[in-house]
Amino acid sequence: MVTTSSTHLVLIPSYNPGPKVYETVQAARAQWCPVWVVVDGSTDGTTEGLQAMARDDAGLRVLVLPRNSGKGAAVLHGLDAAAQTGFTHALCMDSDGQHPADLIPEFMGASQAQPGAMVLGVPVFDASAPALRVQGRKVSNWWANLETLWMGIGDSLYGFRVYPIEPLRQVMRGQRWMRRFDFDPEAVVRLAWCGVRPVNLPAPVRYLDAAEGGVSHFNYWRDNRLLTWMHIRLMVGFVLRLPVLAWRRLAGH
Repeated sequence: MVTTSSTHLVLIPSYNPGPKVYETVQAARAQWCPVWVVVDGSTDGTTEGLQAMARDDAGLRVLVLPRNSGKGAAVLHGLDAAAQTGFTHALCMDSDGQHPADLIPEFMGASQAQPGAMVLGVPVFDASAPALRVQGRKVSNWWANLETLWMGIGDSLYGFRVYPIEPLRQVMRGQRWMRRFDFDPEAVVRLAWCGVRPVNLPAPVRYLDAAEGGVSHFNYWRDNRLLTWMHIRLMVGFVLRLPVLAWRRLAGH
């Protein structure tokens, strides 16, 4: 049964994902209504395919950016449009088939039960997961938890999660970062600084190879440099906020 909501929507940023995006969108629509896709300047022909799907499906909306601006920028574009339409929460998921659409109702239910929280997917890896990326994310997770004074961020990088829209929009509009690969980890840290508590739920993640239609835009050196610079910025912000964060922890907030 498809659940329809006037407060919670599924938001899928998409950049040159290949045909796998159609399966991803169909799987999300089988669970939830509405589903919005933000096409981030794709040049692989999927824009037209998604628009054709939307013409036949009132529960699907496709927003198109004229040029590639990065995942965070695409998410922010969708959040702005969602806020204008009256939505309060967005479940973000990748367009490449890695995230479990069948868990959308569970994550949305957790968000509806605790609307002030962010619901974070904690990846459950299978044998397809590259060992280098599995080990590398442990480093990012350690830093994210340090930067939030160990508020309990289960995973800082997994993009399958539900955000309260307005706090995230305010965080993103307040600075110029979080527009590319740094979006996911910086979002959870900055929202935690604002008092948005994490709720962690396990979720499987699949790394698809080329034969399965998998597409990866991750660049090891470029994106890890971006994450390093991000954590330097966040550590400076953490030190400046440490008295407030410590007081919240002592007060049980």
